[in-house]
Amino acid sequence: MMSILSIVGHDSDGATVFGIRTDLIERLVDTIKRDFKAKIGLTIVLTFLAAAILAPELAPFDPMAQEFGMLQAPTLTGDHPLGTDSYGRDLLSRIMYGARISLLVGIGAVSVGAIVGVTIGLVAGYYGSWIDDVLMRIIDVMWAFPWLLIAIMLVAIFGQSLWNVIFAVGFAYIDDFARITRGEVLSIREEEYALAAKSVGLGDLQIIAEEVLPNTVAPLIVQFTVLVARAMLAEATLSFLGLGVKPTTPTWGALLGQGRNFLTQAWWISVIPGLMIMITVLGINLFGDALRDAFDVKDEGGA
Repeated sequence: MMSILSIVGHDSDGATVFGIRTDLIERLVDTIKRDFKAKIGLTIVLTFLAAAILAPELAPFDPMAQEFGMLQAPTLTGDHPLGTDSYGRDLLSRIMYGARISLLVGIGAVSVGAIVGVTIGLVAGYYGSWIDDVLMRIIDVMWAFPWLLIAIMLVAIFGQSLWNVIFAVGFAYIDDFARITRGEVLSIREEEYALAAKSVGLGDLQIIAEEVLPNTVAPLIVQFTVLVARAMLAEATLSFLGLGVKPTTPTWGALLGQGRNFLTQAWWISVIPGLMIMITVLGINLFGDALRDAFDVKDEGGA
């Protein structure tokens, strides 16, 4: 395991970006340059982010504007290049605004899971003993229940809203972050720099914050990226079942659910959002693979 100075503070060149060594960032750039799949993944991710963030400026129509009786197939040209839905709403605009919901749920839900899960993993791994046993048995119980069942239960209790979906989906990812963090901490806490920090009188919270947590940054970033794609699929699943955000909110899952009643008359209402979900999730996973390859420091040896 690398010393704390190799991840946070200053590396050999004295430079980090957001706590990540600049040489790891350089390795990520090199991975993207030489790996065609990484290029594809990054392109898809950037396109998705641009569509989500700039939807109010790029969308040709108000996603809620209706023109009854105007069910139009995709033409790739004209006013409605991707066609309209059963209410005459522009499908391209609704997909762009739906990307904003996917982005919010993806990042928001995984952030909730990361904050809670990393905290549990840090405490369990650092203190060990009965604290570790109690916390990890709780995590085992959480892991035993299907995430969809938990999410449906939480949304049913607290109601349909964007924030409730974020917390319901995020709850399902607590165990992922807790297990990864605990595994990293179990080895880090026995490293010389962690033991030295304790021997000079640093408190537990300071050691965890300054010596232990920063050394888990790389694997957690990779896990965060992969789970964003899973969270987007989770939101789409809940919305498809009518349990996501409010029905009037344009989301990719809601578009799938709406279009299933028109598959024979208007296939594009479901197929195009479904393709958007598939392509975006694929792109995020490809980019996550590039992150994993770049941040894999097991072959560097001890520093």
